[in-house]
Amino acid sequence: MVNTESIIIGGTDVEVHRKKIKNLHIGVYPPNGHVRVAAPEAISMDAIKIAVLTRMSWIRRKQAGFAAQERQGPRRYVSGETHYFLGRPLRLEVIEWDKKSHRIQKQGNDRLCLFAPSESALATRRRWMESWHRAQLRAIATPKVLKWSEILGVSPSFWGIREMKTKWGSCNAELGIIWINVELSQKPVQALDYVILHELAHLISNRHDDRFFSIIDTHMPQWKQIRSDLNALPLSAWEK
Repeated sequence: MVNTESIIIGGTDVEVHRKKIKNLHIGVYPPNGHVRVAAPEAISMDAIKIAVLTRMSWIRRKQAGFAAQERQGPRRYVSGETHYFLGRPLRLEVIEWDKKSHRIQKQGNDRLCLFAPSESALATRRRWMESWHRAQLRAIATPKVLKWSEILGVSPSFWGIREMKTKWGSCNAELGIIWINVELSQKPVQALDYVILHELAHLISNRHDDRFFSIIDTHMPQWKQIRSDLNALPLSAWEK
């Protein structure tokens, strides 16, 4: 079980998660430089504060990097916008028709068409597009989850897709549950492979220890470059 609390250290909001782990880990996450600490259950809060303050310069640099990172502009779902799918930019073309239903389809390598009822609302078009991305990601990820599960010899009890603002994926090793970020539908397919492998590897080792990294190194030697490329890509506008 994970105990979570939020505190302010050096003027910075910090989320502290106490877990059954040996070492303290400090992370700074997109899109806004959220600070999260994973700490052993027995460590004191004073020790956590000292550890965070000691790394405050590094934390500030990471936050500044996220603040300066390129972001997609707010989506309005009108013709001419650039939308991303599997790392490729696609020009959106909205085609209004007199039907009550809608349809989204990719045409060629550079166009995404949204056939929509006349005067459909922005929120409705957003929901349609998000559902399309979710469906596309599930279709692409399903065989990859099966492939990597067989390679690693693991069997997740459940895997799913959801919106996550600070992580590309997550694993509850105790329950065997894997989640992947819906935004991966916009990123290169090798990034999806990396995230799936990463989370499934946690079913073998729930920590980022030597055993875990040995698995990743063995099956995806270029994972560090893939991770670096993924984290350097434009962040979503998070306009909702």
